[in-house]
Amino acid sequence: MRTLLTFALMLPLLAGLAAAAAPAPGGPGLSADAVESAVTRLVAMHGASAEARARLGASQVAARWWPEDGDEAAFVAFCEAQFLAGEADLAAAAVRLETALEAMEGRLHEVRRDLLTPLDLDTGPVRPWDELLAQVDLGTHVQADLFATRVAFFALLNFPVRSLDEALAAGASWDRETWARARLMERFAARVPQSVLQRASEAMTAADQYIARYNVRMDRLVAADGARPFPEGLRLITHWGLRDELGSRYADPEGLPRQRLIAAVMERIVRQEIPAAAIDSADLLWDPVENRIWPRAGGAEMVQAAREADVRYEQILSVFRAVAAADPYDPATPSWIRRKFERERQIPEAEFERLLVSVLAAPEVTLVAAEAARRLGRPLEPFDIWYTGFKPRGRFSEADLDRMTRERYPTAAAVQADLPRILRDLGFAPERAAWLAERIVVDPSRGAGHAMGAVRRGDRAHLRTRVGPGGMDYKGYNIAVHELGHNVEQVFSLDAIDRWPLAGVPNNAFTEAFAFVFQQRDLELLGLGGGDEATRRSRALAELWGTYEIAGVSLVDMKMWRWLYANPEATATELRQATVQIAQEVWNEYFAPVFGVRDSVLLAVYSHMVAYPLYLPDYALGHLIAFQVAEHFRGRDFGAEFERMARQGRLTPDAWMRGAVGAPLSAEPLIAAVREALAALEAEGGS
Repeated sequence: MRTLLTFALMLPLLAGLAAAAAPAPGGPGLSADAVESAVTRLVAMHGASAEARARLGASQVAARWWPEDGDEAAFVAFCEAQFLAGEADLAAAAVRLETALEAMEGRLHEVRRDLLTPLDLDTGPVRPWDELLAQVDLGTHVQADLFATRVAFFALLNFPVRSLDEALAAGASWDRETWARARLMERFAARVPQSVLQRASEAMTAADQYIARYNVRMDRLVAADGARPFPEGLRLITHWGLRDELGSRYADPEGLPRQRLIAAVMERIVRQEIPAAAIDSADLLWDPVENRIWPRAGGAEMVQAAREADVRYEQILSVFRAVAAADPYDPATPSWIRRKFERERQIPEAEFERLLVSVLAAPEVTLVAAEAARRLGRPLEPFDIWYTGFKPRGRFSEADLDRMTRERYPTAAAVQADLPRILRDLGFAPERAAWLAERIVVDPSRGAGHAMGAVRRGDRAHLRTRVGPGGMDYKGYNIAVHELGHNVEQVFSLDAIDRWPLAGVPNNAFTEAFAFVFQQRDLELLGLGGGDEATRRSRALAELWGTYEIAGVSLVDMKMWRWLYANPEATATELRQATVQIAQEVWNEYFAPVFGVRDSVLLAVYSHMVAYPLYLPDYALGHLIAFQVAEHFRGRDFGAEFERMARQGRLTPDAWMRGAVGAPLSAEPLIAAVREALAALEAEGGS
């Protein structure tokens, strides 16, 4: 489950958000004398009052000026011709730039969406030419074209590139115009060659397709007693489908052996011990515990179980090397790690890790674990990180939920038709629900499902959801409700925003938070209750348990990326070994004391680690934001408050949270609610 970004939307992240971006390695930029010459001419033309702006603008242009752009005389002439001295001209230019960029990036996003359609959507067989067309990403050319045409230089000459420190220190006092210009200039902050951008696009597309095709035939799994415990036709994508199937079995009296079998599959995937021939094979039976395979028909003769080569880790390396190729062009944040945390999330990595540890090390986790073990009637096992018994859905069997969702949603079109009703039941006014539904398209997904927002106003957001031949099962429905939360945020924060550069939310975790808020109400939307005090307490326990799990997963992802940067020439085998060790170390520090079991590798099973570099921490942050936001919604007009929050746009996380709920981001509200829930359970004699 994720919000899907086309590569054009990632360009600001790759390109850089640094107030003092350095020249490209292939071009030394211009000398200080060239800057002084330009400033002298501009002051002569526009007066001393223009000197500060002229010096900043000329310096910004000079740092990104390559030899192919011209000599010093050409640079000075450009500055003379394109410097704007009056505020009226600056305001008009800012609007024109954002209008042009919205049109360019929006249309290119739509082209990219169309090119990926055969791969992303269940539209029939994927043909070889579909895969070739998927490699075409016209958006990677935009950055180079903006510099080659000097549009980027015009922007840099006239508007400042703001640093994160500046935004954190002064952002609270900025008006919407200042914020809009700050976000607009992220697009021009660094100059990355088109070949580097194209390489990253290709690597991410290839990794995404590797994961999209990585299915396990559950109906071909064999237990120790020779039984095949999963129903015919059950085929699950890793990791999403495996995890959700495991979670669904808590309501199954015979579920424990199945859960252990799924956990064995996951461990084989992480260790890259899964037989290559068993991946998505209908012809072979597989015992994942003993790691043996044999033909489905023709007796018990064993087949050579050659493991899948280290493809999982080759894909990670490919993505790492592709995005790291942009590092030399951004010395202020010279790694993907720093760009993800300081630029995209706008939270320094060390501060982010402290937030994760505040959950992982919270004593309340041990108390919640004890309550889970009490309800299960057995000691916890490592796969119980996905225990669902605190969630309201734990009251219902997966079969009953599947029956309800399949009857209601036999096709993606049925989901589309029900959107207005879903949105009304969530709390949006009828006219607003209709307005939102008109701007969201439901598509049948090949993968687990994702949300793809629009980039320009006038386009529509896309909800991609997986609908099987017999209709949408509960897992697909649960994901679809989550993705709908993304889509509603995307519509409000684009179509209802005042300035296009502010479209969106501070970072991906915020859109995940909105999606989690929707997802928590999935049973309510099926008419199965929710909203009472007991449900609220259960959700607090479920939210802490879920945040604890994903915080551990996120920390593994972060540590793996630190290892990659420390070992840039590593082989896939070395990366596999390191990732297994990292997963075990994080488990042993934060989970073994709670579970009483050491050396589990399950924290490294998430497919995001392969295809979506350093995306996982957004989920952990999203859980914390979601809880604070959901608490704010209590007793208020849900639809109106949701829209108000989303329309704040892309501020810094702290400014956004204070505007949304009147408090900074913190794990303490969730932990306090858990203490309250545990006290209530104790008072009721429940623990």
